[in-house]
Amino acid sequence: MSTSVERNGSRIGIYDDFVKVHGVLLAASGLPLSLHRKLFHKLTSETFDGGNHFAIEPSEDGRQRRLLLTSDSMPKECDVFLIDHAWSFRLPDAYNQLKEVPGLVERMAALMCVDIDIDSDDKEEENDENLSIEEVVENAIRNAKENGDGTVTWLELEELGIDDEKLLSLDLCSKFPDLVGLSLCGNKLENAEVVVREVTKLKNLRGLWLNNNPVLKRCSMEDAILQGCSKLEIYNSHFTPKYGLWALRFCGVVCGKQDTGSTKDDDNRLKGETTLDLSNRSIQNFNNKAFVPDEIPMLAHLNIRGNPIEQNSVDELFQILKSFPCLQSLEVDIPGPLGESAVKILESLPHLSSLNGVDASKILESEKHVVDSMLELRLPEWTAEEPLIDRVLNAMWLYLMTYRLADEEKIDETSIWYVMDELGSALRHSDEPNFRVAPFLYMPEGKLASAVRFLFFLPSDAS
Repeated sequence: MSTSVERNGSRIGIYDDFVKVHGVLLAASGLPLSLHRKLFHKLTSETFDGGNHFAIEPSEDGRQRRLLLTSDSMPKECDVFLIDHAWSFRLPDAYNQLKEVPGLVERMAALMCVDIDIDSDDKEEENDENLSIEEVVENAIRNAKENGDGTVTWLELEELGIDDEKLLSLDLCSKFPDLVGLSLCGNKLENAEVVVREVTKLKNLRGLWLNNNPVLKRCSMEDAILQGCSKLEIYNSHFTPKYGLWALRFCGVVCGKQDTGSTKDDDNRLKGETTLDLSNRSIQNFNNKAFVPDEIPMLAHLNIRGNPIEQNSVDELFQILKSFPCLQSLEVDIPGPLGESAVKILESLPHLSSLNGVDASKILESEKHVVDSMLELRLPEWTAEEPLIDRVLNAMWLYLMTYRLADEEKIDETSIWYVMDELGSALRHSDEPNFRVAPFLYMPEGKLASAVRFLFFLPSDAS
């Protein structure tokens, strides 16, 4: 059945005709009837007035953007705003379009926040020059004299090309006999015998990082190093069976490397700590004299994800966690060391207000047994030498949306991908949203062939 509409020239110019053509689409979009006419006027006049009510500001240290309401208030369902497509394409055409369409790659790079060098600040600090091994050592000694008693307790020798011969020549034991934390990550160490012999001379060592060295692929040195370094609490980012206050301090929010370098006043370092992220530390046992309320009385937020915790029973672990009177938020694998049910965890730990980032009352109300917080967003990374086109192609998957066109005869088998304009791309998902977004296929000539795809968003709650 065909619909007869009146048009101004070849385009729909009357509201009633707009409703006749788009009635099903309007109903499917969920747009309130009170806003249908306003949507019609904005579509026909191509009015993009979101900039009068919203502002875009950088977030995540400039690596993303978010949308802020600048109007004093915006009542629920009081207005509707159009979002345009900044870039529409079929996937095989993406590279050529970025290369050939003037200004497109620059606009997409700015929209996706990949038009700056993420390591530019670091380069400025280093004056575009990498410090040599000798300079790093000299700086550590000088800083210790300027800021303390001259004792170097923390040393980072990362990605300096240190090989076995260079490690021997550094003679760390003689230069830094009081060393507590040592990082040799990302070097060229290959000989296990040399590495074990040199690091086990450091008898005060509490933390050792040998990550990303070739020697780790050839053999395991852990037993030999733990035997030679009797105080070692962290080895290659994992807790050792000897972990204690020093390791917990290292993972705390209040303390930093400058604090963990010293072992003095350990008893008081965690007294004010409210948050501990102990995730992915290979912890086998939480029945530890350091992990008790007397040492961490203010602990409110705890993350123990990614730990096997094989030496504690479920009941024992519950008792340990119950002993912390201020504990309000817990992150733990489900199923995992506390069982398979989020509901049972909350029933056993009734003082929790949040489990895995989800409000405890919502979990109990819905009786949802497996809950998880949102996965952390993996922001794209790039180098200063990487072309803008490659940066955009790498980052665009965070921004892309897709659709297919169909009529009564056939479906277009090739998806059309698109990036929303600057306003739409700055919108962020929320578990407690105050705006709603919906797609809309506008057919200005009343036919699918004339279709132009927009999105619109409107306040779904008083803002």
